[in-house]
Amino acid sequence: MVKILVKMYKIAVFVSGRGSNLKAILDRLSQFESTAEVVCVISDKIECSAFKIVESKNIPTYTVSQNDEKGFISYAKILLLLEDLDIDLIVLAGYLKKIPNILIEKFEKKIINIHPALLPAFGGKGMYGLNVHKAVFDKSVQVSGATIHFVDKVYDNGKIIAQKSIDISDVDSPEQIAERVLEIEHQLLPEVVLKFSENKVVEKNNRIYLLN
Repeated sequence: MVKILVKMYKIAVFVSGRGSNLKAILDRLSQFESTAEVVCVISDKIECSAFKIVESKNIPTYTVSQNDEKGFISYAKILLLLEDLDIDLIVLAGYLKKIPNILIEKFEKKIINIHPALLPAFGGKGMYGLNVHKAVFDKSVQVSGATIHFVDKVYDNGKIIAQKSIDISDVDSPEQIAERVLEIEHQLLPEVVLKFSENKVVEKNNRIYLLN
């Protein structure tokens, strides 16, 4: 009997906060017979709440900084780590720091980010977390949602991969928008990650398509 070796699709997830999108990805992957797996989790914070999610899953965690400060490792060393792990996709799941160019150049079209608004509106430097939802609320926007896009050298500038919208015409606070959009994020991000692992994300005619 011949064993067929299936190459695992290796994912690195970058986080800064609670890690609810990380959990959504892990839950979704566990529900499918997928070749995709999260092989490391990286944060800019030593005591990152998201690390608790992977404590029992034998997924290594790392804390990164621009320099080799105590308790941190540099982006240069993270790059070497990601290369050694043969990473196929980097997912920014609530990561608040700008990804340095050395990673973007090495992993071109292999880094994706989820943004809590419908880009290209409400994006750019400083537009993250509740800052985004407050801007959306103050503008009296009636529809918001989540965007997944490729990461390039400019904040929230890369090609859009997928978007999902939700009605917010009846909300009375930015926090209420945040709750609704987060539900959308938890649906959209795992779906797109699976599409990448199945080689079902293609670029054609200068647009990105998700195949069935």
